[in-house]
Amino acid sequence: MLGIIVWTLFIAIVVNLILKRFHLPTIIGYIVTGTIIAYVFNLHTAVNNHDLKEIAEFGVVFLMFTIGLEFSIEHLKRMKREVFFTGTLQIIVTTGFVFLICMFILGFDIKTSIVIGAALSLSSTAIVLKTYNENNEIKKRHGQRILGILIMQDIAVIPILLMISLFSSHESGSIFFLILKTTLAAIALLALLYFSGKYLLQPFFEHVTKSRSEELFVASVLLVAIGASYLAHYFGFTYSLGAFVAGMMISETKFKHQVEADLTPFRNLLLGVFFITVGMQINFQIIADYILIILLLLPILLVLKYFIIFAIVKLDDSKRVAFKTALSLVQIGEFSLAILELARSGGLLSSTHTQILIVTIVISMIITPIILKNLSSLAASLVPDDMLIVCNTHLVDKDTKGHIVLLGYGHLGQQIAHNLREDGHEYVIVEHNQVFFEMGTTDKEPIVFGNATSKHILEAVNIKNACAVIIAIDNPEKLHLICEVIDDLTHNTKTIVKVTRFSEKEELENLHLEHIIVEDDIIARALVNETKECKIDFIEDTIIKRKT
Repeated sequence: MLGIIVWTLFIAIVVNLILKRFHLPTIIGYIVTGTIIAYVFNLHTAVNNHDLKEIAEFGVVFLMFTIGLEFSIEHLKRMKREVFFTGTLQIIVTTGFVFLICMFILGFDIKTSIVIGAALSLSSTAIVLKTYNENNEIKKRHGQRILGILIMQDIAVIPILLMISLFSSHESGSIFFLILKTTLAAIALLALLYFSGKYLLQPFFEHVTKSRSEELFVASVLLVAIGASYLAHYFGFTYSLGAFVAGMMISETKFKHQVEADLTPFRNLLLGVFFITVGMQINFQIIADYILIILLLLPILLVLKYFIIFAIVKLDDSKRVAFKTALSLVQIGEFSLAILELARSGGLLSSTHTQILIVTIVISMIITPIILKNLSSLAASLVPDDMLIVCNTHLVDKDTKGHIVLLGYGHLGQQIAHNLREDGHEYVIVEHNQVFFEMGTTDKEPIVFGNATSKHILEAVNIKNACAVIIAIDNPEKLHLICEVIDDLTHNTKTIVKVTRFSEKEELENLHLEHIIVEDDIIARALVNETKECKIDFIEDTIIKRKT
């Protein structure tokens, strides 16, 4: 066993170093590592080991715990539409379409068709949220939609598992009892976690920090995360659901940032184990035997999920957000693997069909990191922006001069608008995200709905006569495109741009931009300036000590 661990670590490091040269994420490296060790050490059956599965699942548990740290109960309340409406509708519609295909085209019975439909409606929480958490996309609009859908999918695992138990059970009088038991268990679990978090967590962590022991604090964090997961499992729910709720409880305390910092190493290590177990389920013999079925099934599933999610999100959001959300969630998730295995053990699905679906699911998970890495560039090149409209809520007079044009009303744009208003500047905002536009309208801002990459929109806000143009947009591809359009109109002589890295600044240098603010540079300078204050304090303390 020790030799296998050593070889696994060695292979994982070598594979990831090679993949890094091609700018591919470590997730793929871990999956490839799992496939290699499965064949080298003949570990295909080891992936079904109960203890290994539980250890791997705790990677997802800690991921959901750290995601929960970013979302308080109030935040989750604001996301109720994303979770309960969009998420529920996505699961029901996807399950329905797959059910019809399995029932009337593939010839499965009703119970099997429902189980397959429910399993394939889920997406990968581990891959998507890990990637979005690392690149900070989780806080953007499409990140919020994705998180809401994934939370609902995580909740939906409970009734899906219950449904499989009912389908596998031959006891006629057990249905009502199981539903009643699950409902009561859900109420008890949520009540217990809520009141524990509200009244016990803050004093508990305060008492632990008084010991001034880092080991005790880390142990306390692990106790809370694993304890909440075990509690959820005890009541018949998923480990990760309990961890997510526990994370939200801690987010209400002052310890959230320290807790996240201490838990991150455990999360990353166990997520690596999880992805290795995913790779161990790749069986090339099954792929060779059923290659035509897999090659046909995989694109059908991906395209079907894409169009369903895109159509649902597009009901109340922009086309760009719908595209990013749908493309991020086209894969089938890790919980689907467990559901299909349970269905097979319950006699609802044959071993052959289970293996074909598992291989298809794992392949869909492998291609997901590549899709997510290129998501912004794909959105910029493939999705035409929504029809450009200048709304009647605010029209700029043709004689307006000396005003400021603010492009973007996201989090940064809102703060800029607040400062402009306080300083008494005349300004107009351009925003084409429907949600942010409605926020600006509610705030009674001088806001125009439209796409800043359109010359028609920019001319409508008299950009040529503006004293300054501030671009408050995070998307690098769209930022470059906007700068190109403005360059044609004003040669960017009064355009102010914020970029994150110096590499982004270099890409914009050929567009006549004179006012580029590099976020990393500002932060670095601020940190260095703070060291001057520390040095002064240190000298003063030294002088005082010498005098005494």
